[in-house]
Amino acid sequence: MSENHCVDVGMESLTELYKIGRGPSSSHTMGPERACKKFIKENPTVDSVRVVLYGSLAKTGLGHGTDEVIRKTVAPLECVVEFDYDTQELPHPNTMDIIGFTDGVQTAKVRVLSVGGGSISYGGRADARPARVYRESTFADIAEYCRRNSLRLWEYAVEREGNGFLEYMSRVWSAMKTSVALGIDSDGILPGGLEVRRKAKSLYRVRQLDESAETRENRLVCAFAFAVSEQNAAGEQIVTAPTCGAAGVLPAVLYYQQQKSKYSDKQIVRALITGGIIGNLIKTNASISGAECGCQAEIGSACAMAAAALGELRALDLDKIEYAAEIAIEHHLGLTCDPICGLVQIPCIERNAVAAMRAINAVSLAGFLWDSRKISFDKVVHTMKETGRDLSSSYKETSEAGLAKIELRGS
Repeated sequence: MSENHCVDVGMESLTELYKIGRGPSSSHTMGPERACKKFIKENPTVDSVRVVLYGSLAKTGLGHGTDEVIRKTVAPLECVVEFDYDTQELPHPNTMDIIGFTDGVQTAKVRVLSVGGGSISYGGRADARPARVYRESTFADIAEYCRRNSLRLWEYAVEREGNGFLEYMSRVWSAMKTSVALGIDSDGILPGGLEVRRKAKSLYRVRQLDESAETRENRLVCAFAFAVSEQNAAGEQIVTAPTCGAAGVLPAVLYYQQQKSKYSDKQIVRALITGGIIGNLIKTNASISGAECGCQAEIGSACAMAAAALGELRALDLDKIEYAAEIAIEHHLGLTCDPICGLVQIPCIERNAVAAMRAINAVSLAGFLWDSRKISFDKVVHTMKETGRDLSSSYKETSEAGLAKIELRGS
């Protein structure tokens, strides 16, 4: 990245949005893992660690395996993980304290916020925030710049990002394809105690004799979304897009389109970058954290990213891509985050499949009606943020209300 592109306003690199790592939760596993690694690196003399989890990290930490990830990360150091369910005044729903000891004496302490997508705010230090490589932070401003310079969204991103960006995005796409391929070839029961059976393999292989083209598309898109989501639920490697819990939407749409229309990997990477700009705008101006704004921030954002990416594959212009993304996020407004037992399984896996199909529909609708739209993407993102603030905390990744209260059949 050239020095003149390092700015204090705007948006972070897409490499901070697309992260390759293990599930099942970007906020509950990838974020805490990243925080603990940083703590150990900065405090090499500590011989034991105590971690206190608050808010959503405490309430659904066991279901997500947060404590297990933390212990594995700090091993071989002695580690105690505590769940604080009572503290209410928190800077973020995903807050944790990491405390280090040397010979029984406290020698280090830091407060970390897991802000979504695997990103963290570490100790509130200004130097902990990733560089803002984009000057613009609204779709309107980006679109104006692109029109003025005859750029597509992916070209705008490449101009702003640093050396090695396209190579990194190629690795992202490779990781996504791997998660789909492994997922559609795996069966068995997912861990966690809900006895959820993997379904991607059967969805992919079982077809109806009189299957129409439309039915086949729905089946395969769902199979690919299930594949990635089940890999995530099993703690396998996926890519945050923009989070672990919503990681199946974007690769499902793009993998299907590549299989169907033989798009090259280079074309898919360009689509991924376009979708990433949409995710980055939501992350910057609202949230991609289910604990902060509900599932609308995760699945809704993923659907908008997939719609924009598909719009790029179909060579739609800026207005149509914006409209597709706007439709996708608009019709997820108010979606609650209420996972049963805190696991990223029910209803999360099915939601990835539904959102993938909805992204495809959003692009089709945008192609028909783009010249009659009344709402901008930026306004819908702002509305999503306000809606998230209005949602009760019990409907934001705490497993205290909604579907999380349902007694499962056979349980």
